[in-house]
Parts: sequence; structure tokens; C-alpha cells
Amino acid sequence: MTTYHAQWAWRGGESADENVRITVDGSTISAVEVGVAPRDGDVIIRGVVMPGLVNAHSHAFHRALRGNTHGGSGDFWSWREPMYAIANRLTPDNYRALATAVFAEMALAGVTGVGEFHYVHHPAEGGRYSDPNEMGKAMVDAARVAGVKLALLDVAYLHAGLDKPEPLAEQRRFSDGSMDAWLDRVDLLGEGGENWTVGLAPHSVRAVHPHDLEAVVANRHGRVVHLHVSEQPAENAACLAVTGKTPTGVLAEAGLLGPHLCAVHATHLTDDDIKLLGSTGSHVCFCPTTERDLADGIGPAKRLVGAGATLCVGSDSHAVIDLFEESRAIEQDERLITGVRGNHSPAS
Repeated sequence: MTTYHAQWAWRGGESADENVRITVDGSTISAVEVGVAPRDGDVIIRGVVMPGLVNAHSHAFHRALRGNTHGGSGDFWSWREPMYAIANRLTPDNYRALATAVFAEMALAGVTGVGEFHYVHHPAEGGRYSDPNEMGKAMVDAARVAGVKLALLDVAYLHAGLDKPEPLAEQRRFSDGSMDAWLDRVDLLGEGGENWTVGLAPHSVRAVHPHDLEAVVANRHGRVVHLHVSEQPAENAACLAVTGKTPTGVLAEAGLLGPHLCAVHATHLTDDDIKLLGSTGSHVCFCPTTERDLADGIGPAKRLVGAGATLCVGSDSHAVIDLFEESRAIEQDERLITGVRGNHSPAS
């Protein structure tokens, strides 16, 4: 057991508390005392301490693209080509090494927990590893070495699009072939282990057909659900053409909305989408540095919060690993849309 005495500690709210004593038992903060003097044996911390940050959306291997995809023109769809090229060079060993470095960079930026949106499951040349979760376990190893807690958000990725029943050749190592096969593989992970948990992540309505989303609901068993939602206008258009609904409308029909759900990006929402996400208390993860890097657009953060949704942030493709920058960008982007300052308080 270790005790710390912090000159200042921010625990939420509008201001920091002075003279805060923090007791740590293993990896757990077991007690916090406010307004107390230091005691013998306390580790004295000058300055301000705060809780560790949670990076709610990460693709660890995208970090290898930093500095390599930012010249010239293009958009999200053209950016995917070098992304797939990197994905198909990954092995369990080099992915473990890369992810360890990425998670360590997060730890240095104050991140103590990460949601890894993991979809590089199988060998690039086809087939399966002897342990079908070898790549996922490489992520677990990487997080352990880097010292961050991990939510392994295991991704179902079955189709290249709503009207494309098969994945592209460059997407095949992402696919288990069917929802049943995906669920069977995820179940082999159990509930996770020390400092890591398992979540379900149907990639998007582009990659998991709407009629398969009910299987996620039926097999959730208390696990969180993350997926990309309305990241691109083309996704919305295809979903409307095939189902007559927006992606958020499809999720509502499947029964997926709620506090257990995190809709990632949610950039191009209708008024009804915002009401659905807010009224169900769903979470929405904004990744502004990635969204601006890929020219995705600016999401309706203020309206989502006003409707009742809870916002979180992620560094996604890791063009930048700085969750304070992600948070600042939400406010700054809102100013560009509204022409008004102070849309989100610093505490929020």
C-alpha cells in the first residue's frame, strides 16, 4: 500500500481540491481524503494530479500511418488503401511490438485505459492461427507491458458494404465468415483477465448486415458494444437505400441503443438520430483529430449532449495521441459551426 499527498487534485467539477491524500492498494485507489495534511511516509506530489484518462477508441496499427498519409489530396476512402497495406503486413510478433509502443505513448500522455477496436484477426495469407485469438492476445500482452488497462473490443467484419456480401480481398483477414463463427471465437476469450475486458464491436452497418445485429443483442451478456456510426455520408446513403433507415435507426430497431452502446464518430446524424442516441442514454465517441485528418466532418456534439447522450473521446488513428487535444477540438469545432464560444465547459 502506498500513500500520496497531492498539493492539488482534480476529481471532476469546476476546480481542483487542495491537500489531497490518496491511498493506492495495488492497482486500486482505495481512499481519497480532501483537505488533510501530509503524514509520515506519504509520497509528496507538487502540482496537480488527476484521474487517468480513458482513450475510448483506438486502432493501434494505424499509428504506423502517421506521417505517411498526409500529403496530397484524397479522402477517407482513398486513405483506406495504405491502411489495408499496413494491416496485411502485421504478424502477431510485429503487431505486439507496434501496439506496445502505441500503448506506451498513450501512457506517457496520461492514458490509463484504452478501448482497442481490434479487427486484424487472422493470417494475411488465409486460414486461421492455431490459437484463433492470437492477434487479440498480442494486444493484451502489449497493454500489460505498457501498463494500461485494455478493453479488447473484438470486431465483427463480414462484408465490404451493405450491398456487397463478401469482404474485399484486403479485408479477408478481418472476417470470421459468419456471425456465429465470430461469436464462437469471441467466447473463447471469456470475460478477459487481470486489467483487461472483452467487448463486442460489430464494425459498422457497412461490415455487419443490419439483420445480424440482433445476434449481438442476444449474445451481449453484459458486455459493452462499440461500432462506427455514420462516419461518412456514403454510409448513410447506402443504409437508407437498403433498409430505409439511417444507421442509428437500424441500431434502434435491433435494440442496440442504450448506456452499454458507444457510437463512434456519429458525424453525420439526422435530428431523429440525435434524439434516439440521447433519449436512450447512449455513449458517443468523437475522435476529432482523426476526423479532421480524414476530412470526415464535424459531429453535432452540443446537440447530442443536450439530448442526453454522453460524450467520450478517442485518438482513433493516432495522428495525435493527446486526449486534451481531442477534448479541445470538440469545443473549437463547435465554435466554427455555431459562431459561439463556450459551448462545452472545461469540466465537461
